[in-house]
Amino acid sequence: MSVAAAAETAFPDVERLPDRPDPPPALQMLDGTPVTTARQWRDKRRPELVALFQWYMYGTTPPAPKITATLDKVTDVLEGRAKMKQVSIRFGPPGRDRDGRINLLLFAPTRRSGPAPVFLGLNFQGNHATFDHPDVMLPTAWLPDRFEGVKDGQATDAGRGTEAGRWPIARAIDRGYAVATFYHGDIKIDRPQWDGAPELYFRPGQTAPQEHEWGTIAAWAWGLSRAADYLVDDPDVDGRRMIVIGHSRNGKTALLAGALDERFAIVIPSQAGCGGTSPARGTVGESVQRINTAFPHWFNDAFPKFNNQVQKLPFDQHCLMALVAPRPLLLTNAAEDQWANPTGQFQMLKLAEPVYGLLGVEGCGAEQVPAENHLVNTRLGYFIRPGKHDMTKVEWSAWLDFADRQLPRN
Repeated sequence: MSVAAAAETAFPDVERLPDRPDPPPALQMLDGTPVTTARQWRDKRRPELVALFQWYMYGTTPPAPKITATLDKVTDVLEGRAKMKQVSIRFGPPGRDRDGRINLLLFAPTRRSGPAPVFLGLNFQGNHATFDHPDVMLPTAWLPDRFEGVKDGQATDAGRGTEAGRWPIARAIDRGYAVATFYHGDIKIDRPQWDGAPELYFRPGQTAPQEHEWGTIAAWAWGLSRAADYLVDDPDVDGRRMIVIGHSRNGKTALLAGALDERFAIVIPSQAGCGGTSPARGTVGESVQRINTAFPHWFNDAFPKFNNQVQKLPFDQHCLMALVAPRPLLLTNAAEDQWANPTGQFQMLKLAEPVYGLLGVEGCGAEQVPAENHLVNTRLGYFIRPGKHDMTKVEWSAWLDFADRQLPRN
């Protein structure tokens, strides 16, 4: 039975859900049964939470398809310290007259012995914006005209390197890490029109996902797993040590991908805010109603039913964080980004802690939000810097330090 079919028989309509003004405990089944053993978590509560999040918020996704990867180009970069690989990853259901494609940009260090751990994340403006090099192919998917170098929805050479400040490739390479990225529009463009990967899986006559089927964030997370399908077999990459990262809406996506796909050894959502790492029941920053109004395509069509009754949600975002357990999870934030509710995110992190304890690993090594620029480098980590909403070299330094300590050893 599919997740959707199972949920339909087990989960009530939103109006019949009980009011829960406080976040429901991660270690309590929907029917109130406490979860007291690691086996109960693995066999019962974890699958239930996955189904709940898919049914009421993010939407269900298709099974993993078979991918076909083609190495399009290899270029030596950074004065020979890295190789830059461009890989086409094709996917889709059988029997269709076209398929989907991810254009993956991968940087691998050349001066280390053995395959490298890899940071994988989505970018906002196309691969060409993350690294200023003429060999990087321009995206063919639609881009917003507000981005530099975009004209009539199409990327131009003028956009090369415009997002490079968010992607300090040389720093990661020199620390011994590979970095992989692709434009999230390869999977689904960031607007309400339903094209891209979801369209490939529509039934005849279908023009949009059904109520409990994937929204855009779920589609992007599904795409990250398709990139992981390739990376686990790339000889330059250690597929056992993949780190999924993302900023803002891409951070929401990184958390969901890491929660659902246990191949990611570390999960790092940065400034992910509402619908990601901040509490749905919070009173600071963006609300569920606001995010569903501004971005109606991000979540499934069941989630807006909670706009004015978030107390009926049978989970909060600490439960999504708990799905990462026992793997390391790091939240990074900025002090001036109150829209993302950094304090509320820390509270969610602490509420995920009992699951980590049940599974026999450490939780968060802090009892309150740490001082700015201080990394809480424990299994449940936290970092906040001065400044505003952005993805900067400061975050990357924290990510690299966290990975140095928390990655599983070979």
